Amino acid sequence: MFSFDIRDLDETIHGRVRLGIMTFLASTGTADFTTLKAHLQVSDGNLSTHLRKLEEADYILQNKSFAGRRPLTQLSLTEKGRKAYIAYLDAISRLISMTDPKA
Repeated sequence: MFSFDIRDLDETIHGRVRLGIMTFLASTGTADFTTLKAHLQVSDGNLSTHLRKLEEADYILQNKSFAGRRPLTQLSLTEKGRKAYIAYLDAISRLISMTDPKA
């Protein structure tokens, strides 16, 4: 019997790039924009768009500064973001546990 509420999946996190951002930051603690962009293999604009959505949800912090004359953006999860990520993983785990691999 399928008893999973699809609304349990956080749409803010569920997108491929945003899930990648959340996973990378959860595993590293912090990352700079350039490293994250290279790891996810996305464009500046694409990454910026997804970061903005996560920031609007208060899931990440963006700390912008300069290293000499170069802009430097450091990213990290907020406490709310960390909790949302854990809840998302729990929801995915529940969904996976309902799957019959032989079906």
